[in-house]
Amino acid sequence: MQERDLIDKLERFETGWFPQHAESFKAMVRDGQHPSTLFIGCSDSRVVPYVLMDCGPGELFIVRNVGNLVPPWDSTGDAHGTAAAIEFATAVLEVNHIVVCGHSHCGAMRALYEEPPACCKHLRGWLSHAYDARLPVAASAEALRRVEQRNIVLQLSSLMSYPMVEARIASGSLFLHGWHYLLDEGVVLVFDPATREFRPRGDYSFSGSTAAVMRAESDAQRWCMQPHDRSV
Repeated sequence: MQERDLIDKLERFETGWFPQHAESFKAMVRDGQHPSTLFIGCSDSRVVPYVLMDCGPGELFIVRNVGNLVPPWDSTGDAHGTAAAIEFATAVLEVNHIVVCGHSHCGAMRALYEEPPACCKHLRGWLSHAYDARLPVAASAEALRRVEQRNIVLQLSSLMSYPMVEARIASGSLFLHGWHYLLDEGVVLVFDPATREFRPRGDYSFSGSTAAVMRAESDAQRWCMQPHDRSV
């Protein structure tokens, strides 16, 4: 893509798309943003949250990073974009749902089995948040699919280290969701806390009570450490 192409895309936005939705944006500016869902997804260009969830501007608060990772909460308050976004979404915007969405063919999960380039020091440190999702096997397609799912559960567990997340879940005002998006199939598998399995949308039990979510969190680390768990 050339620089001219980028400018042309801006022109199409300003003269074509935005005028059709101008009133909606004016209302969102006037009334503020009130998203119901924090979407934590991978930076992969093939994952498009608004398309995946059939929604538009104002409905999602989005955090994207390499591998859809959630660093543990740190009481020192060191600068961290993902942690700050989680705090803002839960404590200020008061979203009701947090979705951790991983996907198939994830380069970040493959990178757990490969040494990043020597110059990518931040990448090496960042991927450490997913190390516990690795399996002690060769990186086959089936193994990587299992690692992708294990990583989603691991990040759900990490979310529970945030005091504001834990408090909101305990009060029944916040629910966690783990999704595994199969890119080439157009299917999203949903983590069912009742069975601790990733299930097709149509088979999901909708057992998303606070107790079930808390049970999913408490089991998450043990779930990730079981290389032959039937759920993966």
